[in-house]
Amino acid sequence: MRSTEPVPRVVVGVDGSPSSYAALRWADRYARRVGGVVEAVHAWDTPSAIGWSGPAVDPAFDLEQARERFARELGSVFPDELPAGLRQELVEGDPSEVLIRASQGAELLVVGSRGRGGFARAMLGSVSQRCAQHAACPVVVVRQEQGTAY
Repeated sequence: MRSTEPVPRVVVGVDGSPSSYAALRWADRYARRVGGVVEAVHAWDTPSAIGWSGPAVDPAFDLEQARERFARELGSVFPDELPAGLRQELVEGDPSEVLIRASQGAELLVVGSRGRGGFARAMLGSVSQRCAQHAACPVVVVRQEQGTAY
């Protein structure tokens, strides 16, 4: 007999930083405890789309690079095999906005305490701070694990 209870969805932001790796591990452990699923979200931007100067950029190339980077990041955290049921979402856009949207209907949003954001993002406030203020669900901010090298 199938349960009609919804499966808890745990959204986690992954950006390649050590604290996002710790957040992904934390989200996986939590989801296992509550019988939920992890939705790993990686946000990427096409440099030309956000006004960076320089040569024209091929968005398809940027997407492929983001896809490869995301796969490497997940493989770094789970080198043997990805957890069963891990959902992977690769979304173009500002990381905080992408994660805030992804938090709709989630049981929990998990983010690292320090990401790979640039100076402009530091001036505007961190992704974790924006998510904590605007997410549609509770937010857990995870620090980098001590003694972990990537």
